Amino acid sequence: MKNTGIASFAVLAVLSACHAPVKPTYKFQVDDIEPNLITLSSDEFMGRMPFTEGEKITTDFLETQFKSLGLEPGNGDSYFQDVPMVSITCSPAETMEFKSNNENASIEGLQDFVIWTQRTDTLVDVKDAEVIFAGFGIVAPEYGWNDYKNIDVKGKIVVVLVNDPGFGTEDASLFKGNTMTYYGRWTYKYEEAARQGALGCLIVHNTIPAGYGFNVIQNSWKASKLYLDDRGKEPYKLGFEGWITLPTAKKLFEMGGMKDSEMLAKARKADFEAVPMGISATGSIEVEAKYNVSKNVVAKVTGKTNPDEYLIYSAHWDHFGIGKPDETGDSIYNGALDNASGTAALLALAKAFKTDAQPERTVVFLAVTAEEQGLWGSAYYAQNPIYPKEKTVANINMDGINPYGKMKDVSIIGVGQSEMEDLLNVELEKLGRYSAPEPNPVAGYYFRSDHFNFAKVGIPALYFGTGIDHVEKGKEYGKQLQEDYTANYYHKPNEEYDPARWNLDGAADDVQLLYNVGRSLANSDKWPSWKANSEFKAVREEYMKK
Repeated sequence: MKNTGIASFAVLAVLSACHAPVKPTYKFQVDDIEPNLITLSSDEFMGRMPFTEGEKITTDFLETQFKSLGLEPGNGDSYFQDVPMVSITCSPAETMEFKSNNENASIEGLQDFVIWTQRTDTLVDVKDAEVIFAGFGIVAPEYGWNDYKNIDVKGKIVVVLVNDPGFGTEDASLFKGNTMTYYGRWTYKYEEAARQGALGCLIVHNTIPAGYGFNVIQNSWKASKLYLDDRGKEPYKLGFEGWITLPTAKKLFEMGGMKDSEMLAKARKADFEAVPMGISATGSIEVEAKYNVSKNVVAKVTGKTNPDEYLIYSAHWDHFGIGKPDETGDSIYNGALDNASGTAALLALAKAFKTDAQPERTVVFLAVTAEEQGLWGSAYYAQNPIYPKEKTVANINMDGINPYGKMKDVSIIGVGQSEMEDLLNVELEKLGRYSAPEPNPVAGYYFRSDHFNFAKVGIPALYFGTGIDHVEKGKEYGKQLQEDYTANYYHKPNEEYDPARWNLDGAADDVQLLYNVGRSLANSDKWPSWKANSEFKAVREEYMKK
């Protein structure tokens, strides 16, 4: 479906009124992308894992490329921003124990639950903590919703549901219906529980609203996780966070004399109030913490007339390094599409902005670390910005660039969030292309790449995915290509660049589109806004009016 409409033309009119448009002259070719893609995804780069030799090889390469293109350092006189981090390895007890007045139950780690902690104490020990059912665990004033009203959960364990109250109701007025908002994202559930002072938070897993099976969560059992090193700031952290299976949740409701179906129905009402489950929990986690510093790589092209206004292009350089071998014995997770392609596109865009006429605003090129570990590089930048958020016009993020050939469409991730999609649609129409909503809005992809951390601090962010409407072979063919990638290559060692399987003609088209959108914005006075129903609108408005 073509998604241009009145709002797009309104944005275009504003842009045209502010500046005579500077027509981009740079025309992207496959050769702008392919050489750096091949290099970044080669075995020599060792899978680009933070805190490894692969990181040093990758960040040195990016610095060299930015210098050779003539870009200025993006952080004072440096091309690097240090990102202090901590690696936490959790070893939970093999069971968690629950008891009510009439019954005791033991649930099995990995099979029934998966937990971890962000605390760096050597031991997290929970004994007989009261368990509270807190609905969806959401506090959303704009929706008139507060699952924590009239209850104190300090020192207690909260059990919450995945996704939003609107999911599965076919009621688009209840949150956003089947489209996940940030409040439905599992990371939000833990953040809100911590704000409420809870001791721990367990999310009830359900495959359809979660968007993935419990097997995905099981990958976190006793695994090391990277977090930002926030020593000295001492923010409150949950004793543990994690998931329980749906059958386990039903068992716990029964222990407390509740019917799970009744409680789930009540949780979908705005007047729901959290309720003690009549049970207590006991469990523990042994913790090992190691501290280190990773790096974001940043460069810029300074604007001509408004150098203190910034447009930021971002892409994550990291992947999973060297890990478990596959059936062929290959243990290097090359991450060609995810995200050597986006990083190669970032370098191609930097070259184009340096080659074309100098933009009016400053354009920043930010290659961030540790996306695969939790979006940490972009999170650190958002919390410690080199360029003030009040002066940052927008973010354009790249995470996977079309390897399937020319497409008529692109897939907008997070339709209805900001005017950035209107700018995109204007440029798409010029190229005879169109946008379509993301095919799986329940999965919450808008909250799963680095643009999200810019959105969290109010900066309008654009992220689009590869379309499915293949120019020669149509939508079914395009859809099959993406399904094949997800099933057979995603986050696996065989996710390598293969010229026999890849067709970068579509990548060149999409990078051209990214350039045209950014070039238009960099040569205007327009400040894109969040749309009325965006959960990030109030954040931006609060500090921009000061």
